Amino acid sequence: MNGPATTGDQPLRILVVGTGLIGTSVGLAATARGHQVWLSDRDREHVREAEAIGAGRRLPEEWIPFDLVVVAVPPSAAAGVIAEALRAYPDTTVTDVSSVKAPVIAELARRRADLRRFVGGHPMAGRETSGPGAANAELFHGRTWLLTPTREAEPDRVELVAQLAASTGAAVREMPAQLHDRAVALTSHAPQVVSSLMAARLADADSQTVAVAGQGLRDVVRIAGSDPDLWADILCTNAQEVAAVLHALRHDLDGIVGALDGANGEATVARLIAAGNRGSEMLPGKHGGGVAPDYVDVPVEVPDAPGELGRLFLAAGRHGVNLEDVRIEHTDGRLTAIAHLYVLPEVESSLREALAAGAWLVLQ
Repeated sequence: MNGPATTGDQPLRILVVGTGLIGTSVGLAATARGHQVWLSDRDREHVREAEAIGAGRRLPEEWIPFDLVVVAVPPSAAAGVIAEALRAYPDTTVTDVSSVKAPVIAELARRRADLRRFVGGHPMAGRETSGPGAANAELFHGRTWLLTPTREAEPDRVELVAQLAASTGAAVREMPAQLHDRAVALTSHAPQVVSSLMAARLADADSQTVAVAGQGLRDVVRIAGSDPDLWADILCTNAQEVAAVLHALRHDLDGIVGALDGANGEATVARLIAAGNRGSEMLPGKHGGGVAPDYVDVPVEVPDAPGELGRLFLAAGRHGVNLEDVRIEHTDGRLTAIAHLYVLPEVESSLREALAAGAWLVLQ
């Protein structure tokens, strides 16, 4: 068996199967880095659109000896497409970008697929919109790209997939498939359910009631606009792990509902809110390092006009203040927004004074 080509030897010949958001973004990123990319999808219109924006070329009828096949289809279809790619291209490394890994690998093993040439992958990137029109060559830049190789996977093939992922600007990590599925159930899949359920409460609500919504609700429902069919596929494929998280969440909900229905439930409610405080502190800090430090929120009113937000950032930069994070809160019925500038505590006072001196309205 011939070994796989490497990204350092020469441009790779890559086939991307599935030209939705992730597959087309892979094609755009690989093409931008000099690789030769071909595209395949059952939806011919998706292929045409992906080709038109420069993600690669339509797969011709004649056979091409690819170095790498990237399978970018929904999780329930992934094993079948991966198995077919391994059969059709007997010397080629095959990877995927599915957000569920263990069931896919189990099905490949059941089909007796050549797991030596398969390297599971999952770029932790996406958008609320789907399809090739939402794709971006920089979608993976600064994001984590998880690899879940089996024990059978050949090391040089793992390295090939890792090199391609790293070339897109992603940070590459390896993780066992079962741990991956448990991790994404907690950090991605269950949050999608919670966001969608909360947003569904708004569907039949009175418009005047919804009109008073603040930034907190917007934060909770931000991902609720995701593709229903894709997410049904993801959740049902990772059903066991997601259900475990939701069962625990239901237990907590039952506890807080019981406290609210009864008398003197303040202590129970406070304990659950405090548990949320502790959990939020577990989220990694900027650049993924350790636990996030405590930042101070400096809210500033910003006119809703071109260039104003940039002018605010420039004002902070001129005074040597690094903005650790930013959140924009839109105000109802006013042509202004509130920019929440998150900074280290030791620079809060100087930032407030500098912005106030520059005629910015700094809020308390």
